Amino acid sequence: MKILHIIHKIQNRGAEIFTCQLAYHLRDLGHEVKIVAVYSGEARLPFSPNIENLNASGFTDIGSWRKISKIIKHFNPDIIQANSGDTLKFLIISKIIFGWKVPVVFRNASEVGRYIKSYKQKVFNKFLYKNVDRVISVSEASKNDILSNFPFLKDKVEVIPVGLEMGNPIKEFIYEPVIHKHIVHVGGFSFEKNHKGLISIFKRVLDICPNTQLHLIGDGPLKNEIMNEIRKSGIAENINFHGFVDNPLDYIASADLLVLPSKIEGLPGVLLEAMYCKTPVIAYAVGGISEIVNKNTGYLIKYGKEQLFTDTIVNSLKKDNQCIINAAFDKVTKEFDNRVIAKSFIESYEILR
Repeated sequence: MKILHIIHKIQNRGAEIFTCQLAYHLRDLGHEVKIVAVYSGEARLPFSPNIENLNASGFTDIGSWRKISKIIKHFNPDIIQANSGDTLKFLIISKIIFGWKVPVVFRNASEVGRYIKSYKQKVFNKFLYKNVDRVISVSEASKNDILSNFPFLKDKVEVIPVGLEMGNPIKEFIYEPVIHKHIVHVGGFSFEKNHKGLISIFKRVLDICPNTQLHLIGDGPLKNEIMNEIRKSGIAENINFHGFVDNPLDYIASADLLVLPSKIEGLPGVLLEAMYCKTPVIAYAVGGISEIVNKNTGYLIKYGKEQLFTDTIVNSLKKDNQCIINAAFDKVTKEFDNRVIAKSFIESYEILR
């Protein structure tokens, strides 16, 4: 089978990284895979040969619609998968204008209803989904969300989660200062990840546990704003910015705790990574997080309960979390192996052939 993946941008974010991982496993299963990015970027994504770049200037870039059409004609794929972002808009508009007939799969990696703010947006999204052949949602929560907004998709939607690359080496190190406890957060600086809420929670933690450090892994459009807020807060000496790193598992495995107080999520791979690294997790119960984090595998907090999130961090740093760590590791290694998940994608594609 020939499979064309369209990603939003050449950037180090979950959707793009998982697409590259999936592409490798699809190739290992004997399929031919090509990845095309709509927008340019500076990241080094884990895929070779090089990812083709449309260098689109925006959604209304007609030249990019034409470029996609030409790529499809030349590559002649059996399936095209739109991996979130603007990818579906570009694909469907190109399909309508240039008339190519390849089935389109949309990978629904979040909660689309949370981004629809007007009637016009609802109508436009309805138009897009009417022209989709299949929707693969990352979690039951993502599936339920898209069906609540677009119920006509009922017979086209299924759930296939993100997964993990099993067996990658992990090199733990010692965070400084050694006498402190160390909390890590991994995620791009965007409104969904709720860094402002995280800083508010961490300030409360420091009131109780002053010998604690917070490590922020990632980059993004709101990074400078968050850095300025931290400078004003008076807790800058307890917060460490590491930027994008090639080896986030090393940072996660070396920490005492991973926290994820996000506003919106699909099924965050970083939680799976922490569970694989045997690092306890605390997260808000948004999106599909409750499908992997429960009382046996981590700490789940109702969204917005900052004091409860704070208390849970403090208590977790003081207690033995070994039972939770073991249960979480067992769950991810049995249920979230990318090699198995890739086979599920192929089964889904086969329905459209």
